[in-house]
Amino acid sequence: MILSIESSCDDSSIAITEIATKKLLFHQKISQEQQHAHYGGVVPELASRLHAEALPRILEQCRPYFAQLKAVAVTSEPGLSVTLIEGVTMAKALCMALQIPLIGVNHLKGHIYSLFIERESCFPLTVLLVSGGHTQLIEAKSLDEMEVVASTMDDSFGESFDKAAKMMQLGYPGGPIIESLARSGDAKRYSLPLPLKQHSSIAFSYSGLKNAVRLLIDSADQEEYPHIAASFQSAATEHLIHQLKRYFKKHPPKTFAIVGGASANLHLRNRVTEVLTPYKAELLLTPLFYCSDNAAMIGRIAVELYLCQRFTPINSLHVSPRSKL
Repeated sequence: MILSIESSCDDSSIAITEIATKKLLFHQKISQEQQHAHYGGVVPELASRLHAEALPRILEQCRPYFAQLKAVAVTSEPGLSVTLIEGVTMAKALCMALQIPLIGVNHLKGHIYSLFIERESCFPLTVLLVSGGHTQLIEAKSLDEMEVVASTMDDSFGESFDKAAKMMQLGYPGGPIIESLARSGDAKRYSLPLPLKQHSSIAFSYSGLKNAVRLLIDSADQEEYPHIAASFQSAATEHLIHQLKRYFKKHPPKTFAIVGGASANLHLRNRVTEVLTPYKAELLLTPLFYCSDNAAMIGRIAVELYLCQRFTPINSLHVSPRSKL
């Protein structure tokens, strides 16, 4: 079995995964959303302190598995340095105490492997990763061969939802709040700009759209917020769809996947399904429960790394706020 730890942002999570079957034997996550909602976003120092409190409580429940553990895996990049260090410190201590190897995991790759929790992996596939500060289009051919073919130039898809919600003083996290509010709004009420419509290369950008929404909010009353939310969600999604269509003209998809916390947005899922129809491409989706940060996805990719004997020397594992796939 492998014990995995996730603490890259505001979710404290630990999982136990059986190596031979990929079966998830234990998984628990403690969210910090309520504590950060007052501030309209994640406060790193507060998140770190909450991890220091939550992770030991979850770990205590894992003691019955300790004798059967073959390795400990932990998210080490990318993420908030002060929160990553909480998980990494715990992982190192466990490895030294139990005399088992350590596996450092890239958080973004973990999101891709959230598609394969309790099942076998399948490659190649084209992936749209919409998680936290990341919006990336990735060609994933294997565990070690993943190429980012397009990324955001500024804000990410998920960040734009958080900021739109904050401007309307609706709370945090903004993704589910905006999606819920948009259900009672008219997406055609307001015409918002489509970012990078005339841009020559395939990329993503949300700073201009965010500013357009700000101006709209400043000139509207709260009764219009459902319509603003619907119009914003539609424009933010159509930007992704527009760029995907452009990419698909030269690279027709066979298997396509959406991963990351913002992939839980049902409007996005429905629009991507429509775009893929002409190509008869298979769409892979992470179960909604595992879209946001969690240790189950870290444990799943750790199984692959363990089978390849890809261990990380304890003294050489350091946290990194930014990293590449």
